[in-house]
Amino acid sequence: MKRTLLITAAATLCAGSALAQSSVNVYGRLNLTVESMKAGSVKSKELNNNSSRIGFKGSEDLGGGLKAGFVIEHGFNPDDGKQSQGAFWARQSEVNLSGGFGTVRLGNFTSEAYFATADYISMHNHDTGNSSDALYAYVGRNVNKVAYRTPAIGGFTAEAAVSLVDAGVGKKRTYDLALNYGAGPVHVGFGYEKGEGTAKQMALSGLYDMGSLVFGAMVQRDTDAYGPGNRTNFRGSVAYIFGANELHLNVGKANDYSKLANSGASQFTLGFNHNLSKRTKVYTYYTKVNAESATPYASDFNSLAVGVRHNF
Repeated sequence: MKRTLLITAAATLCAGSALAQSSVNVYGRLNLTVESMKAGSVKSKELNNNSSRIGFKGSEDLGGGLKAGFVIEHGFNPDDGKQSQGAFWARQSEVNLSGGFGTVRLGNFTSEAYFATADYISMHNHDTGNSSDALYAYVGRNVNKVAYRTPAIGGFTAEAAVSLVDAGVGKKRTYDLALNYGAGPVHVGFGYEKGEGTAKQMALSGLYDMGSLVFGAMVQRDTDAYGPGNRTNFRGSVAYIFGANELHLNVGKANDYSKLANSGASQFTLGFNHNLSKRTKVYTYYTKVNAESATPYASDFNSLAVGVRHNF
């Protein structure tokens, strides 16, 4: 009888231990385009990577509503197999603790201010590759970050982060703040970043989802990001979804920097997606950037592209 009880108790403990073990998922994206491009007066035909990656994420239930989690994500070029960034886990490498209090994150991860604004309304190709927003000012630092995200309260969440100064990484702390509100078809996002020195930016975005029609808009104000002084830029996007198809239009306009004449620019993107499944799509787009001068956008640019994206 004692032996039976011992075996039963051991089995119960093993089962409880198994439930508490970390679950790890592998995910990723391969996204390539064949493009005919013109940068200034230089024409070329290229096979381009659009933020392809492979990642691992996992979590462990620690009991009492507390969970531990991690994410590590590697960017690579599918056309030659090389890593696409300087560090192997440059896209993301974080550990976190979450519960009823919210989420505490430590490590390397993209600005939540960016996700709340520019990325959220860039519906065509998830703001990747040559059709990404060429005018948005990104001034923060992704590494050495400590962040806190609130739990969702009535559709509202907030996240604040600071990038600390470790040896060889920056001279001053950088800061990041994101506010998100979503209810039904409406989403509103606000983002603020304070970079090193005098560089800073803030942006406000809105998105309205009518089902077959989705409208998005953003306005951003930055100081000393890509040029001296202050600048305001605007972006609007619309998507028409019919069956497995999506038609996208994206337009942006950046004013001159207050201390740099002829520094304005505009961008126009027209794209079409055909979803072969929930994970795979083929698509085409045309994007064009018109710059008033070579500073700070380098030159005029346009590209006609055809691509395939597969998520796993």
